[in-house]
Amino acid sequence: MAISLKLNDKDNTRKAFGHSDRSRVSGARAEDLAARFLERQGLVVLARNYRCRGGEVDLICRHGRGLVFVEVRFRRSASHGGAAASIVPSKQSRLILAARHYLAGHAHGDCDCRFDCLVLDALSESAIEWIRDAFDAA
Repeated sequence: MAISLKLNDKDNTRKAFGHSDRSRVSGARAEDLAARFLERQGLVVLARNYRCRGGEVDLICRHGRGLVFVEVRFRRSASHGGAAASIVPSKQSRLILAARHYLAGHAHGDCDCRFDCLVLDALSESAIEWIRDAFDAA
């Protein structure tokens, strides 16, 4: 099955489940790598792909007495900026929204929270860059 869209008299045909499906699979592999990496670092993964209206958190982990909300970013190419450059303020806002939603629905008492980012420029654990306290929920 193909999806065809004509814009400016150009045929922009692409196969259904083409690029977006490949991206989704790569993203899932990157999240699997990130979860295993964090578990080896002593974190406990509590939730994966936590979603609420308007936001999503890739991984929610316990680190000691605190919670860590983790965004995993994978970029095959740095042509549009590296993986870290893709975590723009609007993305941060959606992460903060989802984190607040999670906290409102789950009893974790008064605990410290932080936002970390794991960025990968290749699907390899050696390519993981862990950015702790990447941004604040201010």
